[in-house]
Amino acid sequence: MDSLWLEYAWALLILIGLEGLLSADNALVLAVIAKHLPEEQKKRAINYGILMAFAFRFVALFAISFIANVWQIQAIGAAYLLYLGLKHIVQARFGKANKNIHKDAEKESAGKGFLPTVGKIALADLAFAIDSILAAVALALGLPDSPLGDFGGMDGGQFIVVLLGGIAGLILIKFAATWFVQLLKKRPALETTAYAIVAWVGVKLAIITLAHDDIGILDHDFPHSTTWTLIFYGVLVGIALLGWFAPSNKSITTKNDF
Repeated sequence: MDSLWLEYAWALLILIGLEGLLSADNALVLAVIAKHLPEEQKKRAINYGILMAFAFRFVALFAISFIANVWQIQAIGAAYLLYLGLKHIVQARFGKANKNIHKDAEKESAGKGFLPTVGKIALADLAFAIDSILAAVALALGLPDSPLGDFGGMDGGQFIVVLLGGIAGLILIKFAATWFVQLLKKRPALETTAYAIVAWVGVKLAIITLAHDDIGILDHDFPHSTTWTLIFYGVLVGIALLGWFAPSNKSITTKNDF
């Protein structure tokens, strides 16, 4: 039983770290959306927008718990995570990914009032949440069943991991974004590392899909086997170490308004 909860704790720590790296750029976009507002309204707009997004995330989490084990949904999620991660890696290696994303967000928001800006912040964070929720679900579904029973279509323990990961994402966007922005300035390769992890989590979800009872290409128990668990976490740690020790060959000059 101790090893079960240790695996759950390890998965949650990985998810929180991934949320932190992804939240840095998300936080910058939210700050840019509110940049045109007077100073006294700026932080209120961001806070209200995050509160609205918090409610949206709960609705999304409860909805996805009922469909998480549908193999078609798993396949779509795996394909999306692989596309998202590989697209960023290719653009970072060969192109200029998201170069104007902050300028575009500022231009679209300029001239809008307080309430429209709050709504735009909430919708932007909901869009960010789709990526993180899918990654969290993919990570959680690979965990062994817990003794907490089921919630909707998911094991109760797996749902708690996804829920805590979603809450951590919002907390990190609001309170820890500055630290992660500074970290990305010192180690810019970590942004690509985060998306490489997203792609690898997509592979994990693809493995779960292929082992689904209705597909049967892989053995049903393979996603929970010791062999696959060691492969998954071994590659994940390798990706993280490569990103941490990669040479800094670019700098991030964006400013955080939190």
